Amino acid sequence: MVYLTDIQTSNSQIATTFPPGLVAVFVGGTSGIGEITLKKFAEYTRYPRAYIVGRSQNAAERIIAECRILNPEGEYIFIKADVSLMRNVDKVCDEIKSKEKAVNLLFMSAGFPSIDGAETSEGLVLLSALMIYSRARFVQNLLPIIKTASSLRRIITVAGGGREGQIYPDDYPARHLSLIKMRAHSISVITLSMEALAKTAPEVSFIHDYPGTVKTSLMDHDLGILGVILRVWILLFGWYVCIPLEECGERHLFLATSARYAPKEGGKGADGVNVKSQTTVAKGSNGEVGSGVYSVGSDCESGSAASLKLLEEYRSRGLVEDVGNHINGEFRRIMRE
Repeated sequence: MVYLTDIQTSNSQIATTFPPGLVAVFVGGTSGIGEITLKKFAEYTRYPRAYIVGRSQNAAERIIAECRILNPEGEYIFIKADVSLMRNVDKVCDEIKSKEKAVNLLFMSAGFPSIDGAETSEGLVLLSALMIYSRARFVQNLLPIIKTASSLRRIITVAGGGREGQIYPDDYPARHLSLIKMRAHSISVITLSMEALAKTAPEVSFIHDYPGTVKTSLMDHDLGILGVILRVWILLFGWYVCIPLEECGERHLFLATSARYAPKEGGKGADGVNVKSQTTVAKGSNGEVGSGVYSVGSDCESGSAASLKLLEEYRSRGLVEDVGNHINGEFRRIMRE
């Protein structure tokens, strides 16, 4: 467990570690974990510029107003988009690339509006589109300008890091999986896809994290019987098991900025905040310290030995390349149609 006090100490040094003008892209930044992490980013940095990608104009206007109170020197730009569609992801990225030569942080936490197996107009299962394909597309599109950043270079995807499970190579899109199987499968696919993407960018940190149980507006969505069960469970046990939203924001900003999660080939400017008495570089998803790809739990620690062993098995079977090829194949199919 990385203690909250240590995290806050690290975060308090962000402004003196990094130069002013850090640029961040928050996909899913209009609610929940994305929103609170955006606010912490605004609070702790100097002259930040943040792109907020989401669906709700009203929520974005409220959040931008709150960010301006936290840091009047920052610039906060909303881009309205349904990022379950890859063509929309491309448009968002084109807009960002037209304005920025470098991006320091890509933070992806877009939630899921449906668990009923609905498909997008591009032929992807909606949940998979948001959790796997959309995030991989954002990384592919923005990676060139993340690699050019002179200081922080980091990519975070919020899902289920450290909780990898059985993968189904004959059904990567998860069209025929139950919700329980789909969860473990998707978590593994996300981690493997990050390993595939990281091969071309050793100067960038990639983090897949599990945020823990955090009460966000997502739990207020109509998720059928599962939603009812979740709400009752939170009502009864939330006081004990839920991570407070403020702490969640601090922890995710720590993931985004600490030298604990340094890139494989970073250098002083890109490694992050280094609190000498506290910072030990984490073990990567391949079991190597400082590998540049990290799968971490809600305690900000690397995944369990069982999780790392499972990932090693998948790696030995060539599934990193297989996942990468599948995702790129889906992108080619969508762009042809």
